[in-house]
Amino acid sequence: MTAEEPYGYLMVHFVEDADGYREKVHLSLSRGDDPEAWDRLNGGEPILASHLGTTGVRDPHLTRDPSTGTYYVIATDLRVFGGDGLGWGGWTDGYSTRMNVWESRDLISWSPLRQLDVALGTDGEPAPGVPALDMMWAPETTWVANLFGPGDGGFVVYYSAGVDGGHHRIVWGTTRDFTQATWRHGGTLIDTGDDAIDCSMIRHGGRTYRVTKDNGATARGIFMERTDAERWWEPDAAWEPVQDRLGDAYAMGHGVEGPTMFQVHGEDRWYLYVDVIPSVGYRPLVSTDLDAPAPWRTLDSPGFDLPASTKHGGVIGLTRGQHEALRRADARAAVVEDLGQVDALPAEAEAHLHGGGTAWFPVEWGVPDADGRVVGTLRGTLGANLNAWAGEGGSTAWDAPGKQPFSATAIRIAARPVGG
Repeated sequence: MTAEEPYGYLMVHFVEDADGYREKVHLSLSRGDDPEAWDRLNGGEPILASHLGTTGVRDPHLTRDPSTGTYYVIATDLRVFGGDGLGWGGWTDGYSTRMNVWESRDLISWSPLRQLDVALGTDGEPAPGVPALDMMWAPETTWVANLFGPGDGGFVVYYSAGVDGGHHRIVWGTTRDFTQATWRHGGTLIDTGDDAIDCSMIRHGGRTYRVTKDNGATARGIFMERTDAERWWEPDAAWEPVQDRLGDAYAMGHGVEGPTMFQVHGEDRWYLYVDVIPSVGYRPLVSTDLDAPAPWRTLDSPGFDLPASTKHGGVIGLTRGQHEALRRADARAAVVEDLGQVDALPAEAEAHLHGGGTAWFPVEWGVPDADGRVVGTLRGTLGANLNAWAGEGGSTAWDAPGKQPFSATAIRIAARPVGG
């Protein structure tokens, strides 16, 4: 066994909570190498939150730039619960076209939030030839090694939008690093003639496979297509219809949307997770042959274990080293919260982990207060990311002025240096 061998999976998602504010970024980790059993990290609390735009994060997607090793979380800028209250009609008519973006090198410590506006050009101004977009929902992306030329790779990003006041379709653009400076609007990827949302893709053996939610009158539900086109995002790519109504067995009088697909390590076995709305959350389908006439079937597995209301996100494969590092970073409380009087402030402190056991973390110390007491924050924990915010006077209203992000789950310890 080596640290680099494929092992385990990481899911990014949000949580449905009509009575609270859970439209933030959550992470769930597979139980060992099992793609059907999951544990929410950080004690079920979010890892990241948005203090910009609508302050909501829905439909997060996790991707990686193989040329730099940088991971990105991208997501919809929309808050349904406790937000502006416009309702779905308002949220699809001239609404936010901003994309939430975070980045990381290790999947543990994440950058502050930034936003990219897909309706604007590289200078942040309206660009010639870009149509009026009514919103930006459910962005996902595929890395293309030669997107900009031989050896010059980048991301093709696809997302749901109303175009020029019309029906919803899947629109695409390109970027090198999810910044405004490298963003280029592409065009329409999928136009069914009626509303279509939530497109997810995988590539295997030179083919590209995509699943999309048909919200129009055809009642296809989530449908699958495939193509052999090398430049599959361009208008002349020919897509073959494969299978309709994916996940309808789970609908139970509701709907299914927000599909995501991933492959099992080293096997011809794929999972398609579909989001049963409003609050059931992800449920699985499975395939052992993506090229079969009807590749997907409902998974009948008593071992499937995923908490309810785990909503619309994405899954990536990990290495054994990454899986172990995420478990070690999932700290819940300091072993000793007050060190009392010490000769010198320690560089590390021990913390209990959510999954059992303990681990040591570097400590970032503050300045002494009037009594000589110093508070330190444990770094390198999942809970130390910016997963909360407050505005003036401590307000948490979505439109509070002066919003500032902070960590609500960071672990802190205290000490009193001798002579301090």
